[in-house]
Order: sequence, then C-alpha cells, then structure tokens
Amino acid sequence: MIFSKYHGLGNDYIVIDPERETAKLTENRIRRICHRSYGIGSDGILWGPFHKGQASAPAVRIFNPDGSEAEKSGNGLRIFARYLYDRGTVSEEAFVISTAGGNVTARVREGGGSIAVEMGRVRFDSREIPVEGDPREVLNEPLEIDRERLIVCCATIGNPHCIIFENNLDTNRVKALGPKIENHPMFPRRTNVQFARVADENRIEIEIWERGAGYTLASGSSASATAAAARRLGLCAPEVSVHMPGGVLDITIGPDYDIFMSGPVTRIAEGTLYNEMFEEDIA
Repeated sequence: MIFSKYHGLGNDYIVIDPERETAKLTENRIRRICHRSYGIGSDGILWGPFHKGQASAPAVRIFNPDGSEAEKSGNGLRIFARYLYDRGTVSEEAFVISTAGGNVTARVREGGGSIAVEMGRVRFDSREIPVEGDPREVLNEPLEIDRERLIVCCATIGNPHCIIFENNLDTNRVKALGPKIENHPMFPRRTNVQFARVADENRIEIEIWERGAGYTLASGSSASATAAAARRLGLCAPEVSVHMPGGVLDITIGPDYDIFMSGPVTRIAEGTLYNEMFEEDIA
C-alpha cells in the first residue's frame, strides 16, 4: 500500500488513496497500520478520495486505530484537504469534502501551511448526539463515574462529544476517566471526551480522550464542540483560541453554533506499506 502521513498539531493520520489500491482496508489491517510498534503508527487512517457519484464532492472515510469508523474529524479533514492540495486536486479556492458526518467546506492557505474548515453546526440535542434518556439539551448534567459526580455537557458536530469544564486540568485524570466516560451506557455510540478549562473569554484549554484512539494531543472536532459548549453556557466570546497539548486551533462560533476552524498541517512522509507487516502474528 502507498501511504502519505501528515499531522495536525501532533494528531497524525495516514492517508491511503483507494484509487491506487486493490487491497481491502479491513479492521485488522487498520489496527496493524496504526500500531506504533508493528505498523507505521498513527491516530487514524483517511481512506480517500473517492466519489459517491460523478458530480459529487471528494469523499473520505475516517478510521480510528481500533478499526472503528468516525463520522468526522477536524484535524483529519484539514489533513485530507492538505493531501488533496499537495496532489494538485484542489487549489486555494474553497472546496467541499464529503464525510459520514456531513459535507464540510475547506480552504487551503499559505501554500498548504494553514487549513481552514467550516465544520458545520454543533447541536446539543440528546437524540442527535446520541445520549440516553428523555429528549433534551444535554447541558450541565450530572454523570457518575467511579463514585464521582461529574457535570457534563454533550454535543454533536457529526460525531459525539462529552465536555467537562473544570478549574484545573490533570492529564492522569483524563487518561483514567476518559475510557470510562467513552464507554458509559449513556452513550450508545460511545463518545469523545474533553476536559476543559476556560482561561478567559478568548482562550480555552482542553485535554482529550478520543473515541477509538485514546489520549490525543489535539482534535479539531473536540476543539469545535468544546468552544460551542462554552459559548452556549456564556463562558467565552464568539472568537476563541483552543489550546491543546499539541498546539492551538482558532475557532469562530456563529450565532447558530456553526463552527469555522483554522490551524496548521505538517507533511511528514510518503512511502510503501509492505504486505509482510500484515502476515506477522502479534501476541
């Protein structure tokens, strides 16, 4: 398999073009490719571009390192936009990308150094996220984990998010509680998890436990959902920088919670994945 590798703020993805591959991308192959020791290592795979119809926008499927499929990924989409630009498929004019979580509009800037994406609208409706229970906006609700009462907000921007606003961020706490929240029965499709601190009206700090990937240095959809939730609670201005361990994304929140996100993408490598890696048994 021919691959390209990029990262957005330390959130790295492998891009594999199905038009250049005859092999199927199975769950086991995804797990092996993403493995940090037995594969090339990544936070996920972008399988694209492909077209759903002759006149359709370029589409991409987004896979987590555990083999599950994600509806949308902000960093993944910025990386995919940069990949299309590097191949000469798109220019610095705005263009549409189709995902399982809906269409997004992307624009390449600074010769590929910065990518802006219109992520779509954040919604807080429990039926759309989804979250178990009666239909409602999931804002400042209690959630019990390990006998601790957390106050959570939940949202979707095409994929599910659970946000916990706290005064201090603790990486060990994120890693301990993240998987338990991700797999809580309240979330029938599991959920991404963000622990967040609002430093001031223009700055939010977050740490992320990503569904299907684990602790992650950065996430565009997580930054978007957290900023929208903070805005919905009156905690931040419409323009806010979201600071993550991997770096910063700039977020603009529209009046209807439409999200415009911009940040850097770095090209890492291109190469070949050999079939030998898929044949080896791992204990």
